[in-house]
Amino acid sequence: MSILFSSASLVPPPTIITHPPPCNPIHINHKYNTQTRPNGSSLTRPTLVSIAGCVKSRTPSHHCYCSTSTMSDTTTSSPPQDSLSYSRAYWVSKSIIAWNVDDVIGGSCFLYSSTSATLSITETGIQGYDLSVELQRDDQRLPDNVRDKFPHIRGYKAFKVPSSVDHKSILKNQMAVALFDASGQCVNVTGLQLPGVIDDIFSYTGPLGAIFSNQVVSLYLWAPTAQNVRAIIYSGPSGGEAVEIVDLKESNGVWSVNGPGNWEGCYYVYEVSVYHHSTLKIEKCIANDPYARGLSGDGKRTFLVNLDSDAIKPQKWNDLADEKPAIADFSDISLYELHIRDFSANDSTVHPDIRGGYLAFTSEESAGVLHLKKLSDAGLTHIHLLPTFQFGDVDDEKEKWKFLDMEMLKSLPPDSAEQQEYVTAIQDEDGYNWGYNPVLWGVPKGSYATNPNGQFRIIEFRKMVQALNRIGLRVVLDVVYNHLHASGPTDDNSVLDKIVPGYYLRRNADGLIENSTCVNNTASEHFMVDRLIVDDLLNWVVNYKVDGFRFDLMGHMMKSTMMRAKSMLKYLSRDKDKVDGSSIFLYGEGWDFGEVANNGRGVNASQVNLAGSGIGSFNDRIRDALLGGSPFGNPLQQGFLTGLSLQPNGHDHGTEADTARMLASSMDHIQVGMAGNLKDFVLTNCDGQEVKGSGILTYGGTPVAYASQPVETINYVSAHDNETLFDIISLKTPMEISVDERCRINHLASSIIALSQGVPFFHCGDEILRSKSLDRDSYNSGDWFNRLDFSYNSNNWGVGLPPKGKNEKSWSLIKPRLASPLFKPEKSHIISTLENFQNLLRIRYSSILFRLRTANAIQERVRFHNTGPSQVPGVIVMSIEDGHKDVPGLSQLDPVYSYIVVVINACPTDMSFTSPVLQGKALQLHPVQMMSTDNVVKNSTYDPSSGCFRLPSRTTAVFVEPRNL
Repeated sequence: MSILFSSASLVPPPTIITHPPPCNPIHINHKYNTQTRPNGSSLTRPTLVSIAGCVKSRTPSHHCYCSTSTMSDTTTSSPPQDSLSYSRAYWVSKSIIAWNVDDVIGGSCFLYSSTSATLSITETGIQGYDLSVELQRDDQRLPDNVRDKFPHIRGYKAFKVPSSVDHKSILKNQMAVALFDASGQCVNVTGLQLPGVIDDIFSYTGPLGAIFSNQVVSLYLWAPTAQNVRAIIYSGPSGGEAVEIVDLKESNGVWSVNGPGNWEGCYYVYEVSVYHHSTLKIEKCIANDPYARGLSGDGKRTFLVNLDSDAIKPQKWNDLADEKPAIADFSDISLYELHIRDFSANDSTVHPDIRGGYLAFTSEESAGVLHLKKLSDAGLTHIHLLPTFQFGDVDDEKEKWKFLDMEMLKSLPPDSAEQQEYVTAIQDEDGYNWGYNPVLWGVPKGSYATNPNGQFRIIEFRKMVQALNRIGLRVVLDVVYNHLHASGPTDDNSVLDKIVPGYYLRRNADGLIENSTCVNNTASEHFMVDRLIVDDLLNWVVNYKVDGFRFDLMGHMMKSTMMRAKSMLKYLSRDKDKVDGSSIFLYGEGWDFGEVANNGRGVNASQVNLAGSGIGSFNDRIRDALLGGSPFGNPLQQGFLTGLSLQPNGHDHGTEADTARMLASSMDHIQVGMAGNLKDFVLTNCDGQEVKGSGILTYGGTPVAYASQPVETINYVSAHDNETLFDIISLKTPMEISVDERCRINHLASSIIALSQGVPFFHCGDEILRSKSLDRDSYNSGDWFNRLDFSYNSNNWGVGLPPKGKNEKSWSLIKPRLASPLFKPEKSHIISTLENFQNLLRIRYSSILFRLRTANAIQERVRFHNTGPSQVPGVIVMSIEDGHKDVPGLSQLDPVYSYIVVVINACPTDMSFTSPVLQGKALQLHPVQMMSTDNVVKNSTYDPSSGCFRLPSRTTAVFVEPRNL
């Protein structure tokens, strides 16, 4: 036997972000050496008789010599013992099984079933079955609906399942299919993947979870393959004997029971007896409810809580829709990404009992809340919270956490390896993790509550949302529906795979779980996975009144799921649901890789596929062009902002002509991004040709622009993944430049994002020069490397070499930078950066021209002037034109400004740019910049007689033409 390992055939784009820890998918093809049939074997197909409407064998075993290659192969070979461990056939509908096998003249195919899961393969044949059914080969290709739902098996052979088969019974059993040749010898055998037939028979839209009504608590569990289900009721969150054990009754795959009203406030688990393909056994699984809305502190029991009870609602909770800050259009949104623990774990102005948790956002006079108020007052609209659902790898019971002596860590050298040794020694036992390892999607994370048991996490989450809304900020949740933290029948963190094994998780051609997202990919192309995701979104909006969702690895979900979610949310109303569903904004990571790439599992929610949907996706093109390279390339690769061609850092970028060309191409990418990354936006490229955004290509040959509407583009330059903005600038810029210059570049990056069409996205700390001491993946780097300081005394630079696991290969670059005092900003740098950031928000919200609603409006009004082969390197000049009342042509949108020009000088020197098109304008520096504390930008000038702009180095200046002139 040989095992062949091959890497994925589709390499993720540069923006692919992996969450803790990133896993490289390995596709395993098991190929067995073919052998001649053993002497003395004269096995034939079984004699068949009809029993109770089924076809059954008279003999207890079928002799089988099998090939289990993922390739179509029916060559006779010795019978491998692990054939049943693989599921290479697909039961795709009630009447069809699909299998990738060659035709065998005169051959036959049988389906086997064992209620007690005793199927086995021996040298004498297949044994242990209590039912066998002959399948008929269908000479036609798989039906179109099957090929559409399962495009990855569209070329498989079809076998007909007799209508007499009792599907609801047989699907609860261990099953296999075997192929026989004309002489009756078995030439192939495998298990089955069942999601297709399960969807065909058991798709369900009725109640699920715990339903509270009229002093009755009803439990509903969708588990069509389970043989038995019991609910075990406990009075408390842990310990003690069960107060009641009740059997649930099944109806068409849904198990249910009605209990007394006094179950409310109790805890329960399900005991599910079900065949599990991973162990080839009937397992007795103990699982939480997939529709759990509360949990015990140890996460092992589901809390029976009625979310509509007034007892767990903050005061005036039902009226929150009336208090929410107004949002007229999704183009008005600006996003600020924040981790709940980061926000207050290091804030001494927050009471120790609530630091690092939900209630810290209710501390109105804390440094953190006052900081958010500053941003809100300047115009910021939405806080994006990293995962807040129940995730793994952080114990909810704080008394089990381990802590570090922060004062001791502060005493160590800035480039020491000791800090990371201390941090990593306890990193799986402290209170920190980003949370991209979902266990239960519909329950708030217990570690952020003052008490993880009972109703505390629910009430405190609601108070957090209410408090943020009251300071003018809407709330977006980061949701992770693309994968699950655990699978299998025994892991405490496994839930869905215990309830309906093999259904919720996407599997490959061998029947093994796909892991391209990192681990345990989910399959939203399956009906009840799609339903669970949409139901969960509705839960968060209706029960917690959140205002939007960011979808992690959204491209691994089906577009149909995203569109259904958008539709269902849109129709929530204030009158019926006490929320305005039309204001819910959806966006996410539209990366196209792994088994879903190129619509490999159906039309997925990728950047390209979402054009026209109104759903946003992150624009990695503008990020990479601004900074240089990609998060997965050489960290010294420079970009538009970091000195490409204009201020080399010593890295070999090629010849001078090569770098000049790279800079010019980067400017094309940035300008398209600033125009909303619209695929039909027409730009004069660096070669002087008029091309659409979709006609400008990345270095990999894919279109730069993909959006049809501006709100479909989330422009960003940094996020929780990879280095912070200040850190990546410190890596890519030359060692010898000053910290003043690095701070200017940091602000320059933020200005381009803030003044672009589309939706701007900022990582918390961009505005205060946040550093993680050059850690490129701080998901599990503890409070030490992730610290925020809203007193503005420190930006957390130089707190030791970042953790070895993800950063060691760059330590030689990192160490001299951390050791140099020339890299560390002073408090004055931090405050200046914050003030400049606030001013960018004020400028963005001073004119609707920065937030145009439609692609047509952008095409008509936005122009770039420094283009073509004679362009000035490192300079972008963008104008936005408005119309005038009662004047033919453009309509008037802005009552204050009729014309805006944004000039961006990324050069390390002062520059001038002259445009005849911009002569004779009544342009003046934006009043926000005129009144700012940034004295550098005040030196920017415009000469109307020549149309000449002059700007200091590394400066963005905004010129406006007021109507009152």
